[in-house]
Amino acid sequence: WMRVDGERIVHEERLATLDDFPSLMTRSDDEEVEELLWEEEEVLHVEKAYWPREMNSMDFRGAGGSMCVGKAYTICDTVPLAKKEGYESNVLERHEGPFSEMRSELGLQSDSMRFRVKLDYALLDEDEESAVATAPPPLHLRTLTICRETLDGYWPNPADNEGTDDDDAEATESSVRRKNQKAITETLFGPPGAPGGLYDPPPVGNEERATENYMLLNFEGGATVLLPHRLDQNTDNDSLGWVTSLDWTPGKVRYQVDRKVLGGTKLKGLKTLELSEVQGEDADTWRPRDGGANMRQ
Repeated sequence: WMRVDGERIVHEERLATLDDFPSLMTRSDDEEVEELLWEEEEVLHVEKAYWPREMNSMDFRGAGGSMCVGKAYTICDTVPLAKKEGYESNVLERHEGPFSEMRSELGLQSDSMRFRVKLDYALLDEDEESAVATAPPPLHLRTLTICRETLDGYWPNPADNEGTDDDDAEATESSVRRKNQKAITETLFGPPGAPGGLYDPPPVGNEERATENYMLLNFEGGATVLLPHRLDQNTDNDSLGWVTSLDWTPGKVRYQVDRKVLGGTKLKGLKTLELSEVQGEDADTWRPRDGGANMRQ
């Protein structure tokens, strides 16, 4: 575990068991469920870490790709394409690419809820065998994981919590009572997409670069995510770098966090982690009209 200002940014993740879903144990079924079975691919997916095994204060200086700002945070971990001499002891060498894998996470936490986006990048199989550090191939998005969480110890979806104490085997209604359950359901599982799209679309380059490298996705809970599905790492002259954006409104306040990193082999390093906050009902009034610009430093 690691805490910054009392907030967890490194998460312990494991595969669920029947003990985690009491509702599955209380419902009648033709076939008794003794355990949850997982495919090997799912096991490997959960075992992947999105943060370094060891972290120190220097990892939050930008080069390591981890940072916190307000209610937003990001973490990152990479696997080098080829380990250089002094890789383990030299902080700058450890964060310098090119990479064969890169995993990053971007999250927002507010109103006792958290929305996390986990991105797992890797070389294509055909590129991995012939890859060389002098001409590194691009990283491609391998998996995308969305985590919707409540911080009160219960599952966000009431149907996944404990069933009633009723003797009726058909009773499946949760015995957990939240005063704000309706708000939680709407916030995490409501209509997909942020109202009007991203509040403040960041610059991503020309149309060709946007088409070949980026995708814009809408998710349940009124969230929109902009992300690069292909990360070129064969040039250090890419002044634009790369950006991942999350727009989400967990309460009265609408948030947009932009994870902006460097280009080329330095793509692990953060340029900025930018957080915008605006009253949700006033978002259209104050929406930026600059056509996409970086925050002034």
